[in-house]
Formats: sequence, structure tokens, C-alpha cells
Amino acid sequence: MGSNGTVTELQRNSTKWTKVAEEIVKMEKKIFPKHESLARSFDEELKKKNSGLLYIQIHGQVVGYVMYAWPTSLSASITKLAVKENYRGQAHGEALLEAAIKKCRTRTVLRITLHVDPLRTPAVTLYKKFGFQVDALIQGYYSDDRPAYRMYMDFDSKKIIL
Repeated sequence: MGSNGTVTELQRNSTKWTKVAEEIVKMEKKIFPKHESLARSFDEELKKKNSGLLYIQIHGQVVGYVMYAWPTSLSASITKLAVKENYRGQAHGEALLEAAIKKCRTRTVLRITLHVDPLRTPAVTLYKKFGFQVDALIQGYYSDDRPAYRMYMDFDSKKIIL
């Protein structure tokens, strides 16, 4: 991974919580359209019991993050993955996705799902590289004129990754 970034889990009681959260909210506003951004509800999202966030920080600055959740005991979802534009193409997205999959697999999940804009080709390519498959094209997912691929990765119940 480029520039010595390390994937770190954001702990709810961490002294870094406020600073990291503020940086991620700024990223949300810059990267995602207003109606897709979690900037307004970010704190509430992370306070949910079955969710978490991993981030990469370089030179004291958050350059990427991934949010995940366990909506059921047998499934998990990647709810957000973003890397700042000038840090893309340096394997940060791969490191975040790999860490999130491992984190999700600490529970006995059989499937991880996510949604992605089909026009975000680098993201779709990344997910496919890790074994995600397109399940369906959901019309109007992001807005009336923006669909999403629903993608999934299934696991054998006998192989739990720790």
C-alpha cells in the first residue's frame, strides 16, 4: 500500500473520534452527491450497534474509509467505501475492502452485499477482483435516473476467516 497508510478501526470511545469523523464528513460532502452523502447522519450511522468503520490515515489525514454493518446474523454489508481522489490507484481501496471483508467475517456471515453505481467503473472492478458478483441492476436506487448494481459475495459456512 502506498505512502505508509495503515487501516485502523474507529473505536467509539476513541479520542480520535471527533477529528476522524469530521474528516470523513468532509470527504462525504466532496465525493458523494448530497442525497447519497451520510454527512448529516454520519454520527447516528456509526452509533448503530452492528456497524463499524475502518479508515486509512496518511500524514495525519484520513485518505479513505469503509463502513460496514451486520443487518442480520448471517449477512453483512459494505455500506460505504471512499478514497480521496489524489490517493486513488495506490491500493488504499483494496486494503480497506480486504480489511472490511475480514471484519465482517469475524461473525458467521454467509454473504456480504453492497450497492455500487455501475458508472463507477474502478469501484465495480475492485469489487469483482475480490469476488463480488452482480446480482441485479436496481433502477432508481440512487435517484430516478441513477441505478445501482447490487453485488454479493457468498461464503462456505464451514470456512470462517478470523
